[in-house]
Amino acid sequence: MQKVTGAVWTDTTLRGCNPSMVITNDGVVVIDTPQLPTKAVEMRREAESHGNIRYVINTEHHVDHIFGNYYFRGAGEIVHHQGVADNFMEVTPSLDSYDYALEAIPTDDPEGAAIVPDRETYFSDPGRATVTFSGDLTLRVADHTFNLLHTPGHTPGQVAVHVPEERVVFTGDTIFSECQTWLMGSNVSQWLTALDRIAHLDDVDWVVPGHGDVVTMRYLTRQRANLLDWVAGVADAVAKGWSREETIARVNFAERYPVDIGQGHMMNHIQTLNAGSLWDKITQGRPA
Repeated sequence: MQKVTGAVWTDTTLRGCNPSMVITNDGVVVIDTPQLPTKAVEMRREAESHGNIRYVINTEHHVDHIFGNYYFRGAGEIVHHQGVADNFMEVTPSLDSYDYALEAIPTDDPEGAAIVPDRETYFSDPGRATVTFSGDLTLRVADHTFNLLHTPGHTPGQVAVHVPEERVVFTGDTIFSECQTWLMGSNVSQWLTALDRIAHLDDVDWVVPGHGDVVTMRYLTRQRANLLDWVAGVADAVAKGWSREETIARVNFAERYPVDIGQGHMMNHIQTLNAGSLWDKITQGRPA
């Protein structure tokens, strides 16, 4: 794992999200869990080498941030926003969450196949929250504060985890650093508000994104531009009278960034999903 500060570690090298941990004088707080089974087991072992795991916090409900919870069962309290609990593991209506999680194993974690439970076993105890909250929540562990800030946009239950003592904020997928942004069913207006909320934190040196390299607060402007460009591109297409199919074919930001680790084959899917979902919202008069 990469050392961000004296107490903060993250891993930006895995397929899936950037799983992270904060080591305190009274145990460890894990923020998001690896999608890949053997990496989840390794991370739990590493975290427990520094003390008891006090909390496992998920920043959102998507598979790549939460599938590894199964391997953290019994290790401290699992903390979700209510929006995460309500949408647990859902990706999109067209993707089966369990199958999507397992798709990565043959290529990225073949040894993990031996420790993956079958579907029925997984969903009987997948690592759901023992602590669920609405709005914001503040946790204290020894001399560290964990401000869980509700920052909806990418997902309804999205949270950022602000640790002022370390001058760090974990944004989850409110930030995609130097890689393709997945809009899916996002609400871009809320997402922009979430970026504003994070930008107003005045005690942050390091931003740990959901995907990509650790950045500074300056990157929030880049993420904002990416979102606005997508909305503007699709809104312009609608204004020109382009059909959904024409918009998908002609509004495309594939050249801007690569897809995050291990998912290069999803580039066309991302472009199609982003353009199509925005076209649907704009033409139906719903918030983009």
